[in-house]
Amino acid sequence: VTLPAPGEYGVAMVFMPKEAASRLACEEEIERAVRAEGQVLLGWRDVPTNADMPMSPTVKAKEPVIRQVFVGRGPDVMVTEALERKLYVTRRRAANAINALNLKHGQEFYMVSMSARTVNYKGLLLATQVGEYFLDLVDPRATSALSLVHQRFSTNTFPKWNLAHPFRYIAHNGEINTVRGNYNWMRAREKGVSSPLLGADLEKIWPLIYPGQSDSAAFDNALELLVMSGYSMAHAVMMMIPEAWESHTQMDEKRRAFYEYHAAMMEPWDGPAAVAFTDGRQIGATLDRNGLRPARYLVTDDDLVVMASESGVLPIPDSKIVKKWRLQPGKMFLIDMEQGRIIDDKELKDSLASVRPYTDWLSRINIKLDGLDVPAGAAAPDCVASLLDRQQAFGYSQEDIKFILEPMGKTGEEGTGSMGNDSPLAVLSSREKVLYSYFRQLFAQVTNPPIDPIREQLVMSLVSFIGPKPNLLEINEINPP
Repeated sequence: VTLPAPGEYGVAMVFMPKEAASRLACEEEIERAVRAEGQVLLGWRDVPTNADMPMSPTVKAKEPVIRQVFVGRGPDVMVTEALERKLYVTRRRAANAINALNLKHGQEFYMVSMSARTVNYKGLLLATQVGEYFLDLVDPRATSALSLVHQRFSTNTFPKWNLAHPFRYIAHNGEINTVRGNYNWMRAREKGVSSPLLGADLEKIWPLIYPGQSDSAAFDNALELLVMSGYSMAHAVMMMIPEAWESHTQMDEKRRAFYEYHAAMMEPWDGPAAVAFTDGRQIGATLDRNGLRPARYLVTDDDLVVMASESGVLPIPDSKIVKKWRLQPGKMFLIDMEQGRIIDDKELKDSLASVRPYTDWLSRINIKLDGLDVPAGAAAPDCVASLLDRQQAFGYSQEDIKFILEPMGKTGEEGTGSMGNDSPLAVLSSREKVLYSYFRQLFAQVTNPPIDPIREQLVMSLVSFIGPKPNLLEINEINPP
């Protein structure tokens, strides 16, 4: 395949079914999507792999056929940013079409990446096996200014080739505990968002998140949509994993306004997380607001930067290290390859917070309950119900009175009891229940330490936004929350 100059074409890494008929159907749909989007199909390539490398029988049985397809820039695409968006739409369009075919071996298909800036080599492998398995990575002609590598346990899903890290933009150490709510909100937005950059192409990418994807894959898909809609990588990550800002009294007012504005646009993807990310031009990492996952980095005297979960992952002499530090809770570390420098957390966030007048927008549009002009005392009703009637109206039971209220009244302390709730489910009860009885809080028990909401109130928030959801994919003066 004769390739154009860098930036004039994109390359897709594709996991294909081993079964020939299904693989041919996948290839035809990809080619059809490329042509339908007005781009140029340059050709296919079989990715060379080490077939003799020792693998477990389970991993070997699930090994896909790995191919690359090269796509040239069409005449209607003038810049690399537009080519990236066109490749994004092409990939989503092809993947949706292939899923709709319901092929016998369709679940083996997965488009790992499709970009003019990055190529993603990954699999159900140990980190030390990646270079041995993919022969491209040991070819002396292969060079890169950056790399993102991650090996992790599959804690929330069954191990699969397509769910290995990294994804198209991120590698993630941790768990997104709010993923069900994040997934539902992203689905709910599909009919109500618009993008000046994607335009009519936006309809071709839905659904954004598929059932069965891991929390990391869902996060990556949402991040990718934000970036393709015009957000910078850092801006999008700050929206999705905001630092603790509500109770941070020393935070700059512009930065606080930035977070408050975006909190109404997108709910946080919360949970213990160290997320590394790259789009080929920038590479960086961030920690969740609690700092529940480690991330340490060093800089050498020849401008090599290494970040990992622990120090000493790579053997680097101490004499070459000029800086060694850790990523702190809620902070971000970013390297801009085009500028050739490290951008620290303060400079990065101050610059993003100053781009738009978020403080002015919030002062005009945002209404807080404690700022409403409401009389201090509520008027008493003409007819006061009896104590029993009021207890029944608010869902009190004999257990509440006997085991909760009476001990508190007698001792001034909460009654001692065991965890759990053995009462019948409200939805199955023949008696009317108060609304909150129909809901239960999800409980995630993984590797998270206990957090005291009183002593650690800096990182806790119960803020809720009421009202119409702003357009997630556009920020302007008439679209603030």
